[in-house]
Amino acid sequence: MGYRVVVAGATGNVGREMLNILAEREFPADEIAVVASARSTGNQVEYGETGRMLTIKNIEHFDPTGWDMALFAIGSDATAIHAPRFAAAGCTVIDNSSLYRMDPDVPLIVPEVNPEAIHSYTRKNIIANPNCSTAQMVVALKPLHDAATIKRVVVATYQSVSGAGKAGMDELFEQSRNIFVGDQAEARKFTKQIAFNVIPHIDKFLEDGSTKEEWKMVVETKKILDPKIKVTATCVRVPVFVGHSEAINIEFEHEISAAKAKSILREAPGIMLVDKHEDGGYVTPVECVGEYATFVSRVREDSTVDNGLSLWCVSDNLRKGAALNAVQIAELLGRRYLKKAA
Repeated sequence: MGYRVVVAGATGNVGREMLNILAEREFPADEIAVVASARSTGNQVEYGETGRMLTIKNIEHFDPTGWDMALFAIGSDATAIHAPRFAAAGCTVIDNSSLYRMDPDVPLIVPEVNPEAIHSYTRKNIIANPNCSTAQMVVALKPLHDAATIKRVVVATYQSVSGAGKAGMDELFEQSRNIFVGDQAEARKFTKQIAFNVIPHIDKFLEDGSTKEEWKMVVETKKILDPKIKVTATCVRVPVFVGHSEAINIEFEHEISAAKAKSILREAPGIMLVDKHEDGGYVTPVECVGEYATFVSRVREDSTVDNGLSLWCVSDNLRKGAALNAVQIAELLGRRYLKKAA
């Protein structure tokens, strides 16, 4: 006997990836419902590449009673309305928005990093999915932290436009096309031209001059991995359609060599180490699209600090940064608590 699963926001980038990954991983679902806003009601989406078409229902009228879990990709405003309603009906919500991430009664989970935190999900019957840039970083940091205890992390991100949704991807395409034919590249979704440019600004500015995206990386890393770790981030939007990259500098309490770090990363769950000191001996965003792994390259010692390392980290932000992590949480929830499937 399998689960009854709801995917909320099935028409968006992340929602479609959730359906793809549920199908790819053969998640034991006896029944899948897809829900979205009223304007999408009646449309159909494919369940992975199975050929099976699912008809979208209006989330406003959907009764979650009797459903086991719901994977939410509908944004914070809609989540604030519907997540408590689903949770109260006994349907565990796995939420991709930022709404509940820092709620002390809601676990923030990356299954390779802190699976034990899921035990507290019953407080609100809601589990939070972390920010896309945080998720891939903590997968890379966890095994190194276990080995040598991380004191401080300095990270610069190179985040793809898919992190801003379909509108971000459309804007990069349209601006690129317009520039090639000599037309104006108008900025609508982003604050400046994104085509052939980089923008050091993601989300709102805070009083201290950082952005909310940078703040998320700081506080989420502390909640998921270790509150003692100091983190500073600079988050940058780049003209890449899918795949986030990060240049990470790490300072440890204890000595750790690049060779030891590579040995640890090579065996760590969720990580693929690709690190050859030659042309092309590293992974770029284009190569990570559609993959489950978080790729690590360019591991090297930092001689400017005691016990320092630098590395390059790349992942498909629609997958590990969102949809894949949500499905992995669903798998963890099923194994540990629901246990309906054979």
